[in-house]
Amino acid sequence: MATKIIYTMARNVDWRAAEATGAYAGSANDAADGFIHFSTADQVIASAAKHRAGEAGLLLVAVQAALLGDALKWEPARGGQLFPHLYAPLPLDKVLRVDPLPLGPDGLHIFPPLEKD
Repeated sequence: MATKIIYTMARNVDWRAAEATGAYAGSANDAADGFIHFSTADQVIASAAKHRAGEAGLLLVAVQAALLGDALKWEPARGGQLFPHLYAPLPLDKVLRVDPLPLGPDGLHIFPPLEKD
């Protein structure tokens, strides 16, 4: 899984705060769980539908998993799938790109092209 691109969804307001400090600490849900939730390209659309349905003002943050070191753990979650969880703040200098994640007329998020392995 060393070359895998992983994704997290950040609220615009939280991301702007991270830009001021140089690191993203995650959402309130991330803080409650003790890690930043990430998903693979194959998981992120379902994650958005389940956890961020209808939520406007989101950004999709892409990171190369290998850059996160030992703080990144692959752990079983929904349906036994392995999900990437970051047990540290995300340094913004490790981010590959940040894309807006607008809502379509159907209320579902419109994703940019996702990089799959």
